[in-house]
Amino acid sequence: MTLAPYGALLDAVRGLTWPSRRRVSGALPGTHDSRRRGMSPELSEYRVYRQGDDPRQLDWKLLARTDRAFVRLAEERSILSTMFVLDASASMAFPSHGTSKWDYAVGVAIALAAVARGVGDPVGLIVPTISGEAVIAPHARRGIVREMARALGSVTPRGSPEIAPVLRRGLRAGRIAIVSDFLGDQQATRVAAQALVAQGRDVHAVHVIAEEELEPVQGAAMVVDPEQPSLRRPMTAATRSGYRDRFAQWREDLGRSWRLTGATFTEVIVGEPTARAVVRVVAA
Repeated sequence: MTLAPYGALLDAVRGLTWPSRRRVSGALPGTHDSRRRGMSPELSEYRVYRQGDDPRQLDWKLLARTDRAFVRLAEERSILSTMFVLDASASMAFPSHGTSKWDYAVGVAIALAAVARGVGDPVGLIVPTISGEAVIAPHARRGIVREMARALGSVTPRGSPEIAPVLRRGLRAGRIAIVSDFLGDQQATRVAAQALVAQGRDVHAVHVIAEEELEPVQGAAMVVDPEQPSLRRPMTAATRSGYRDRFAQWREDLGRSWRLTGATFTEVIVGEPTARAVVRVVAA
């Protein structure tokens, strides 16, 4: 797969930035606020010179005027590597006609990767599948977003692969973006994500919902769980209203529980312009 199908989307998100929610510890220069203070042009404050300070940080003009030695402390900027973790379970293939949740999730991930890569941040990918994992280590090389698109294009959502084990292994990236419908191992995934937040990682949860989940198609007689086909429930005029209420409550509880972990949580609906969804994610 090339980036050609995403040309208009990538044009729409060009110029967007995705700032880190916390100071990063990287040493390589970038666009995110760093925990380090050094010799950046952006002056933060002055401090009296202490033994061991770098003489290059001395303000020689101030020393000449006051006969006192001060060092200039400046805000450093650093890069932030980003790893995208996508849900490739069978439920992401819904609906089977038109744009599926998987198709939409891929577009969101590619656009977000382009935004991050646009300011020099390394980006990577990991997708657990029933036949193994599709993995691209974070890198800032030219063409990395195209590599991600190619890898995602070879994945077919099926089965019930879990996300939580991937997060529990301890991803090295400073920012982790999880794109999922959260209909699988959601609780275990959330617990693993909370541990990453506690380690100082920047975690974003992107919840993908199909319009047909919000408003089931009229006349559908039986609803089948794509990951557990043996689970079948009738969808009639009498049960439709109750379903909508329960689904709305579940979404509300889901968002609240994720935000309590310290992660951001953004709900995106298939059919919403992808660029608009991406803007909401980076603004979260």
